[in-house]
Amino acid sequence: MFSGIEKIILTLAGLRLLSGLIEMTAGLLILKFNQVEKALMVNATLAIVGPIVFISSVSLGLIHLADKVSYSKLGLIGLGVGIILYGLKK
Repeated sequence: MFSGIEKIILTLAGLRLLSGLIEMTAGLLILKFNQVEKALMVNATLAIVGPIVFISSVSLGLIHLADKVSYSKLGLIGLGVGIILYGLKK
């Protein structure tokens, strides 16, 4: 089934599926705990997972594209990712 798909694509998809599974598990935990304080703790933990998955998937994609894209375009992509992370920080 997956023989025609590149390994990097499977890795990126796997990261996103793992992230989604973590998000769904967190939602179920929030329902199970049924307390606002514990729900905020679960949400705070999720605030760490999202950026880690984002940075990992972008990094893997850029590493894979490094030999196919010019340095100036890689720099612009890196700058865009930096701006996104900066915007999330504020």
